[in-house]
Amino acid sequence: MSKRRLQSSGRLADRRASSRLPIEREVRYKVLGVKKSVTCVGSGKTLNMSSRGILFTTESTLQVGASVEIAISWPVQLDETTHLKLVVLGELVRSDERRAVVSIQRYEFKTRGLNL
Repeated sequence: MSKRRLQSSGRLADRRASSRLPIEREVRYKVLGVKKSVTCVGSGKTLNMSSRGILFTTESTLQVGASVEIAISWPVQLDETTHLKLVVLGELVRSDERRAVVSIQRYEFKTRGLNL
């Protein structure tokens, strides 16, 4: 079902519950299987984010409905000295050859070392 509808002006209106922000950050993802075993890993970048979901690039098509953990490099440092990452756990709701959308179920900020 489309999240858009036609306005009286003839333009499409976005009916999403939360606004998407064009945030581009480095991302590493893990697709999780039974008992949270890792079935696929990859890297990409976020294209946009909202409080409910994230659109990001992928290295291949990912299985819709699968659980995924995403680590996103965060642009702000803790106390201006410690690098952070946003770690998101969610469900893949859409995927094609180079992009996927995850619906956010849980998230937390963590400190990160040199790598994500």
